[in-house]
Amino acid sequence: MRQLMIGLLLALLGCSTGGVSAGEAQPLAENPVTEKRLLEISTELRCLVCQNESLAGSHAELANDLRREIRTLINDGKTDDEIMDFMVSRYGDFVRYRPPLKGTTLLLWFGPGVLFVVGLAGLLRYLRRRDRTITDSPLSAEEHRRAEALLHDNDSRQGRS
Repeated sequence: MRQLMIGLLLALLGCSTGGVSAGEAQPLAENPVTEKRLLEISTELRCLVCQNESLAGSHAELANDLRREIRTLINDGKTDDEIMDFMVSRYGDFVRYRPPLKGTTLLLWFGPGVLFVVGLAGLLRYLRRRDRTITDSPLSAEEHRRAEALLHDNDSRQGRS
């Protein structure tokens, strides 16, 4: 049972572990400059499988393929901007950790702040309405007499104990 739970946990964390086994290490680019550029570019890109990891840190098979593609583009003489444009044209602005500010990404940039302000305004409105419905009305003579009787009855019970 314990092995089954560990297996399920590892399967759920597949993107983090990426099925890494004790095999051969991924070969680095022959040129260290190319590898450095690859690392800089891939840290700005999101793994499309894991979505919460950068392309540089992911061990998913698609991430390996995308890093290979970026190496090819670097070796073809493409600039970093051209490579980024290629990735965005293929996968959309979602592939970038910091998408550009434009009409299609306004909700992504400002949505959380707008939701916070709307939620706060709704909460304040609710609290004000609730306060208006709560009224302090004085006790009638009958209610006052009953409250005094209950208090007197309670005091007499506590005195007997």
